[in-house]
Amino acid sequence: MNEDFKEILKSHGLKVTNQRIVVLETLSRHKGEHLTPEEIYEIVKKEHPEIGLATIYRTIQLLCQLDLVEKVVLVDGIVRYEMVEKQKGKAHHHHHIVCLDCGNVESFEDDLLENLEDAISKKTGFEIVNHEVKFYGYCNKCKKKHIN
Repeated sequence: MNEDFKEILKSHGLKVTNQRIVVLETLSRHKGEHLTPEEIYEIVKKEHPEIGLATIYRTIQLLCQLDLVEKVVLVDGIVRYEMVEKQKGKAHHHHHIVCLDCGNVESFEDDLLENLEDAISKKTGFEIVNHEVKFYGYCNKCKKKHIN
């Protein structure tokens, strides 16, 4: 995976730096998790104490611009990040289900909106390049508390 990251950075005319590789590797190892910059920093500094929090923030912003990392804002308003999964060279959409009680977040990997996107594009001429869907409710554990 390390070599893939290096090629991606080079293809965008960017220097391959240790910081960029470390952040990409960290997010890659934590797929399905939604990490804050501070959480990424805590993970990274264990093996690379020379990398500061400001570097993590700058690197994340750069990786977002390259569509390698995606920003996710959930019900608590905290900004988190995750790797963008690509299939056939295109970003693969996934959605999130968020428990309003315990705050648990899970990715939902079913892309049922492609037909809707196509219909909107045909009707309006609008070119849709991305979408984000979040479903809010109660997980299996918490919904028992909310059943009348």
